[in-house]
Amino acid sequence: MLPFTTVDTPWFREMTRALNAKYTPPNRDNLCNTLIPAWYNVEKIKVKEELKAVSHVAVTADMWSSVAQDHYITVTVHYVVEAELREKVLHTRGVYVSQTGPAVAEEIDGILDDFGVRSKVVAVTVDNAANMDVAVRKMGVLKMGCFAHTLNIAAQKLYSVKNIANWSGRIRSVVLWLRRNSLAKPVLKEKQKLLGLGDHSLILDVRTRWNSLFLMVERFIEQYPAIQAASRDPRIKKAMDRDRLERVSDDDISKCEDFVDTMRVLYTSTIAVSSDKSATAGQILPILDKLKAKFEVKDDDSPFKRAIKEKVWADLSHRYTEETNKELRQFLEEASALDPRFKVKVHDDEAVWTRVENAAVALISGNKGGEVTQEEEEGRNKQQEEEEDGSEGEEMVAAPVRSKKKLSALGELFEDEDQALLLQTEADISAPSVTEKAKKELQVYRSFPAVLSSVDPLLWWRQKRDQMPMLASLAKKYLCVQASSTPSERVFSTAGDTVSVERARLLPEKIDMLVFLKKNCTRK
Repeated sequence: MLPFTTVDTPWFREMTRALNAKYTPPNRDNLCNTLIPAWYNVEKIKVKEELKAVSHVAVTADMWSSVAQDHYITVTVHYVVEAELREKVLHTRGVYVSQTGPAVAEEIDGILDDFGVRSKVVAVTVDNAANMDVAVRKMGVLKMGCFAHTLNIAAQKLYSVKNIANWSGRIRSVVLWLRRNSLAKPVLKEKQKLLGLGDHSLILDVRTRWNSLFLMVERFIEQYPAIQAASRDPRIKKAMDRDRLERVSDDDISKCEDFVDTMRVLYTSTIAVSSDKSATAGQILPILDKLKAKFEVKDDDSPFKRAIKEKVWADLSHRYTEETNKELRQFLEEASALDPRFKVKVHDDEAVWTRVENAAVALISGNKGGEVTQEEEEGRNKQQEEEEDGSEGEEMVAAPVRSKKKLSALGELFEDEDQALLLQTEADISAPSVTEKAKKELQVYRSFPAVLSSVDPLLWWRQKRDQMPMLASLAKKYLCVQASSTPSERVFSTAGDTVSVERARLLPEKIDMLVFLKKNCTRK
């Protein structure tokens, strides 16, 4: 992206004249201080109006630093409208104080209050940093630790295993040498073409980058025939011998295959929960069950594969349990129950279904703690006006007195019994209670067969909302929660393009506006 001063350059003015001689482009000051703030204010009002009609939102938040070493916090909200999971970036705000837990909580609360959604927050998804943990606890809402980050932490534990670290070091040294040598790259591309392999560059792992070790090893195996051929080519063989590059043995290749076979499920799980366009909260426990089965040590596992499984699962096994966080565990169980793709995972756990029933009753009876929707408010006002009109009519015209029907001798004798019978009949035909409705809807929901994992759960609930209106409303509350904080991470990519080296002097207020407009006004 170019700096604002571009609009004042002669070549830009000349280009606009060539395209449309009648158009006069704005100058830098007008664009920066008038047009963009005005557009931002209009779009911000639109976002606030849209959020007014929403009952529940989930929040993701994270922090980043620009190329100018300014620090920012980004807060996004996620909510369901009809059958669509929507996302809005609320603020990318500059921070100027030490980011302790209370300070972060105050910043996030201020942003949520600004958009009027503080009371609607179901959960906040953040990374596993200590200050974020303290901040969410101080806010008094459910903290959802980023599941993708959790998986990456487990994968990084492998670096501490000596034989795995030595093996990966040999692979890394070959990859690093081939990437740095000026002649190695064209020789490798030549061998790739001869062997019919994909024209793919080798990948170097970075410990802070998710799944980078897996991606490095996977690409190394894919290109290993070309790497072998290139290492024997006279043009680079002498240089490799001179640098005493440690050769990769057949045993190392066998370990590569074991590593990729074992760790692929972790990589796939990270991709699955990093989507910001589909419901992901209900996926966490089913994915953990998959990982548990995959990382179970078997008798025929090699010592290398056994070490991988034991190290990764030792870190994952104590997470998301009732012992470590009962509230989060129960929330995830209920989210899986309300996801039609995974409800079979908790089908026999009656305690989970009882909590779902209670949550549905509480949601409908309390309407989120007494909050009145716009439609309900209009209905109440209309009813009140009708009652007032009726009371005025009563003052003007006395209501006719209905004469009591004369009872027969038998009717007079059994009048008390007849009244009791009428009252019982009215009670039998009256509308069922909220609890009875919830029980009936749960019976209907549990009777439906399981659906494929490719089915959109939000669309499924939209199609079934007439049959199960209470559960459909409750599902929106749970399925808007994000399993990963990657939506905030993706904002960093946009912000990085916005605050480029050429635009490093942008003020934080302008950065906030530009990122907001870029993320929230993109036409689909």
